[in-house]
Amino acid sequence: MRWDNLRIDREEERALPGYRDAVVRTFDAPEGMDIRFWEVRARSALNRVPERSRVPFRWTVNPYRGCTHACTYCLRPGTPVLMADGRTKPIAELRVGDEIYGTRREGDHRRLARTRVLAHWRTSKPAYRVTLADGTELVASGDHRFLTSHGWRHVASHERGPDRAHLTLNDQLLGTGKFARPPLDSADYRRGYLCGLIRGDGHAGTHLAFRRNGREARDHELRLALADLEALRRARDYLGAFAVETDELRLTAAGAGPRAITAIRTQARDRAERIRELVEWPLHPTPDWCKGFLAGLFDAEGHYGRDGVLRIASADPVVLGWASSCLRTLGFDAVREDRDRGDRPPLTTIRVRGGLREHLRFFQTVDPAITRKRSLEGRALKAGGARLQVASIERLPVELPMYDITTGTGDFIADGVVSHNCFARPTHRYLDLDPGRDFEREIVVKVNVPEVLRAELARPSWRREHVALGTNTDPYQWVESRYRLMPGIWEAFRDFETPCSILTKSPLLLRDLPLLQQVAERVPVTASFSVPTVDEKAWRQTEPHTPNPRARLEAVAELNRAGIPCGILIAPLMPGINDAPEQVEEILELAAEAGAVSVGGITLHLRGEVRDVFFDWLRSQRPDLVPRYEQLYGRGAYAPPAVRHRHDALIRGNAGRRALPEDAFAEVDGRAPPRRRARDRPPPARPGDRARTRRTPPPSFQPTLF
Repeated sequence: MRWDNLRIDREEERALPGYRDAVVRTFDAPEGMDIRFWEVRARSALNRVPERSRVPFRWTVNPYRGCTHACTYCLRPGTPVLMADGRTKPIAELRVGDEIYGTRREGDHRRLARTRVLAHWRTSKPAYRVTLADGTELVASGDHRFLTSHGWRHVASHERGPDRAHLTLNDQLLGTGKFARPPLDSADYRRGYLCGLIRGDGHAGTHLAFRRNGREARDHELRLALADLEALRRARDYLGAFAVETDELRLTAAGAGPRAITAIRTQARDRAERIRELVEWPLHPTPDWCKGFLAGLFDAEGHYGRDGVLRIASADPVVLGWASSCLRTLGFDAVREDRDRGDRPPLTTIRVRGGLREHLRFFQTVDPAITRKRSLEGRALKAGGARLQVASIERLPVELPMYDITTGTGDFIADGVVSHNCFARPTHRYLDLDPGRDFEREIVVKVNVPEVLRAELARPSWRREHVALGTNTDPYQWVESRYRLMPGIWEAFRDFETPCSILTKSPLLLRDLPLLQQVAERVPVTASFSVPTVDEKAWRQTEPHTPNPRARLEAVAELNRAGIPCGILIAPLMPGINDAPEQVEEILELAAEAGAVSVGGITLHLRGEVRDVFFDWLRSQRPDLVPRYEQLYGRGAYAPPAVRHRHDALIRGNAGRRALPEDAFAEVDGRAPPRRRARDRPPPARPGDRARTRRTPPPSFQPTLF
């Protein structure tokens, strides 16, 4: 490896937020080609793990940020994305923090779920046009993935390299169906909205009244009271556009019911007469008027419940007649139903049929104002049938500007179909680095981590809790041989007597063995090596850029001979790939020879993005196993209990025969162990406090490989 030819630049045009003096280094080495390493001075080193995380430790240290193996999936700027209020917005106009719809798996179903945009970026890529049977045109990069009835598919296969699962003609996409155009904010739409809202839930009229002097008089009044301000404010704005001014007031608590009620009203004669004109039935209703009328009536008398049924109710048969007529005009299939209300007269309702596809089209076509009434949370998605069938895939002869986002669910709804996103990039956005290409080529190196860690461990408030290394990125990745950050970290743990552990795949850990021994003289320190296989072919298929597994086992032996408790983690255990009894037995035999103090196993679990990455790998490397894995993981992220229990017995049985201790933090059944209670933690101590009792080393956390 050539380290002599390297370049250091002081970035003049670009800087990381909070790091005024970032230095950029590039290495003329095969692993580092076209990668820039941002050498920064961090303000903190200890990272607190959220309480909700299922891990047995609360603190980590990560010297590096960024990854050279990430992917990007991009869409054209005008692609509409489904927002959390049921409306749409072009992907180019989204902003971090916007609330949108993604999906979550529940058993056999994928359901809509609210999520937020965590990152948003722009790039340029060769473009493809995917046309669906319903006329939808999806313009995306070849790397983008859409959800089909058979799983995630890239738009196109690799131009170079192994084939990957990609769209073909007649693939059925999963989604809500083609988005509808929102209504125009025309005068007819406004008239229709006021007619539907006021006739549904308001009062506009004239009545006789007697003054104190006994004379008759006519009072004119409009009164509209609602708990939802969105509809009330829209009505007030629309009335103002027609030169009808109203007053807003809060009703008294006695009449407010369970929720506060706000009302608008006017008692001026000319204004009341103008309102009566606005809500008159039209002789020739336009489509815009019909959209506005249905939106207003739904805000007043509509309901869309958890049962997924969209209804509009009214005690006025004339109003229901107009509603039915407008629905037919707009192409909706609706049916009248009488709902039994016990002792009260039956209530006639209109139910819009067609499921989620038609309900979303209704909301987008007529655009009711009340957001809570148009919630799609929890609605199940289904394969789109003939309408969402891929009709054509065409490579465009241009490279286009495209956008992508990261969301909390790992996906979003674009142009009516479930669309994948990048999942691991948001942290780069906090540094003003692009979460696209920058995440792969701009690696942040916290060069002062040892010094900052020392300062944090020296604080009187530090209680010497266990700190885990290797939980996010391997601190002994290849560039550590150049930066040498880990020796200073071990020295800090030694000097401030902080229990710690390390999970790694790299024998480079042996470089720092003398320091680990010094730590072990004062506090518990443990190590674990991930060894999912010792088969040469399987290793090169699953971990082509990692050190040889047999070299890792040799490192396990050397650490144990040196007095550092070191175990192994067989993870992930993948059915049909590395879980054959003879394969596990060979690993355990070598582990016993290496003196491994613990052994653990984790059955492969496929959450979020990991699921799709693994299935892509499976299709390219082991297509014979795809049907088996689709069956095993068809209901969720975890393998069936029978598979996990078999792996559990395989590890425990073989480990027992070889007198290997079972790792307390093995996660064969998919569950992490309980955390230590506060009263079980050791008291704080400062350097120089030598009086202590040696405790049993806490096992290290062992995350899955995939």
